Amino acid sequence: MVSEFEDLGISSSIVKAIDTLGWTVPTPIQREAVPEGILGTDMFAQAQTGTGKTGAFGTIILHRTPSNQKIPSSIILAPTRELATQVADEINKLAMYSGHKCVAIYGGASIEGQIAKLSKGADVIAGTPGRVKDMILRGNLNLSAISILVLDEADRMLDMGFIEDIEFILSATPRERQTLLFSATLSENVKRLATDYMKRPVEITVSKDELVLDLTKQYYISVGRRNKVWALCRILDIDEPKAIIFCQTKRMVDILDERLKKLDYKVEAIHGDMSQSRREKVLKDFRNDTIDILIATDVAARGLDIDDIAYVVNYDVPDNVDTYVHRIGRTGRAGKEGTAVSFVTSEEEYIIREIVAYTGMEITLRDVPDTDGKDTVRKVIDYDHISDVFGMVKFELNLGKSDGLGKVGLADFVIREGRVRDASIGKIEMGADSSVLEVHKEFANKMMMDLPRCKFKGKRITVRVAH
Repeated sequence: MVSEFEDLGISSSIVKAIDTLGWTVPTPIQREAVPEGILGTDMFAQAQTGTGKTGAFGTIILHRTPSNQKIPSSIILAPTRELATQVADEINKLAMYSGHKCVAIYGGASIEGQIAKLSKGADVIAGTPGRVKDMILRGNLNLSAISILVLDEADRMLDMGFIEDIEFILSATPRERQTLLFSATLSENVKRLATDYMKRPVEITVSKDELVLDLTKQYYISVGRRNKVWALCRILDIDEPKAIIFCQTKRMVDILDERLKKLDYKVEAIHGDMSQSRREKVLKDFRNDTIDILIATDVAARGLDIDDIAYVVNYDVPDNVDTYVHRIGRTGRAGKEGTAVSFVTSEEEYIIREIVAYTGMEITLRDVPDTDGKDTVRKVIDYDHISDVFGMVKFELNLGKSDGLGKVGLADFVIREGRVRDASIGKIEMGADSSVLEVHKEFANKMMMDLPRCKFKGKRITVRVAH
C-alpha cells in the first residue's frame, strides 16, 4: 500500500513515516495536491476538514524544505489554537524520520514558553495570525527564510476578521515563495486573496461527493427532544464508542455534560467559554482515552484531528449543510470505519432531506437500538414529537356509544373532569366501547394524569396515547 504514496513522488523518509502511521492510500486531495505542490506550484484548493489536507501540505513542506534549521523555512496559518496545535502534531509525526521540527504558536498560552521553543530552532511554524503577528513585531519570529506559506481554513480566517493580520504576515515573508491556500469554500474573498498574493495558482477542487469519506455510515433517528438522552444512552451503552456529541449551544453542552456525568459516563465538554488550558487538557484526555465522550459546540467541528473517533452524534441537528459535513468529518478517518447519527425531531426532518438533496449522500432512518435490558434513562412520552402540525395529540378512552355518550357528551366529560379547555379539543371518533379524540399537547399531561382518576357512571376511565 505504501507504493501508492511513493507514486506521488515524495521522499523515502516521508513514505516511511506514512507506513509507520498506518496510512493506507492517498485521499483525493493528497493525490491531486502533492504532485503539483512538490513541483513548487502555487495552488488554492477546496478541501473540507477530514479530507487529508494536513497530510497533503505537510508532505509538500517536508519534501521541499531542509531540516534542522535555526529559523523556519515554512509557516502555516490556521484560524484557531486547536487547529494550529493539531497541524503541528501531525507534521511532527510525518517528520519522525526526516528530522524536521514544527512548533505551534498561538494566543491564550504563555508567549515566553513559545519563544523558548523557537530559540531552540524550528523548521516549520503552525500558528494563529494574531500570535504570529505579535511575535514578528516583538522581534522573536524571523520569516526572512520562508519558502512555503500555507493558509489553512482560509475562509474561516477571513470570516474571523484576520485579513489585516494575514496581509501583515505575508508582507514579512519573501516575495519569492510558494503559497498554498486551503479552504472549505472558494468564496469571492478567498479567490481575491489567491489572486493578490499567489503566482499563477493551480485550482484544485475536491468534488462534493468526496467531502465525506465513504467509510462513514450516516443515519438519523426520529426522536423528540425529551427522549434524546434516552436514545443517546442506548447508543453509548450498546456500542460503547469513542464519540463526539455536537450540540448547538454552549448551554446545551453544559447541561448534557452534567447529565451524563451523573450517569457515570466518562465525558467532558469543550466550547468557547472555557479557558485555553482547560480545552487543551480535555482534548489531551480525549486523545489519550482518559475520557470516551467529548461534548462540543461547533468550535470543535473544524480542525479537530483525532483518527480513532468511532461515532459522531448530532444531538442537535445542524441547520446547514456545511456544518453537517464538518461535524461528521470527525469520523471515518485514516482508513477506519465511522458512524454518524443525527437526532431529528419531527419538525426538523426537512433538514435531512435538504442535506441529502445537496450532497447526494445516503442518510438512512434507523430505530433507537434495543438494549434487551434495563435502560440507563427511562423513555417518556414526548407530546411535542408525536403531535401533528397543529399540536394535536390523539388519545383513546374506554368510553363509547355503549356508555350512552355521543361526541358532545364525551367532550363535556373531558372538559369537566380533565380540566381541559374546550377550544383545545379537536376531532372525535366514537366507537362502541372506546373513542379517540384529539387534544392539544398543552393538556396532554392532564389527559394522562387527571382523567384516569375519574369515573363515568362508576366505570374507571383508562386513557392511552393513540399513535
